[in-house]
Amino acid sequence: MVTARLKRPDGILAALMLACLPAATLAQDKSMPVMAGGDPDFDACGSQGLVRDLNPQDGDGFLAVRAGPGSGYAMQDKVYNGYVLNICDDRGRWLGVVYSHKTEDCGVGTPWPKARAYTGPCRAGWVFRKYVKDYAG
Repeated sequence: MVTARLKRPDGILAALMLACLPAATLAQDKSMPVMAGGDPDFDACGSQGLVRDLNPQDGDGFLAVRAGPGSGYAMQDKVYNGYVLNICDDRGRWLGVVYSHKTEDCGVGTPWPKARAYTGPCRAGWVFRKYVKDYAG
């Protein structure tokens, strides 16, 4: 009788933990687009930044590009020291960026009179500001 009572809390705890899993998974599935443009007098992405200070010995050696401005968003790509990123959106500690793994014109160096979500031809996502140094703009 005492043994059965002691097992119930474990079962309830396990059920609660399982119930929380879908919520965590849903958080990973969300995304927030990188917005560019909005001023007819300035480039769609007003500045560029350089990825720097990543340490492959003491860290991952890459900067995660996420689907939204926060570590709770899914990682969708990686960039490395020396990558140049077009900075289009600023959310404090997170930057909305457009970039290419090749030398490619991403189409954000000219004015876009209306703000809109970046859809290509390059990649877009969110990076932690700490590892991006102002480069141009």
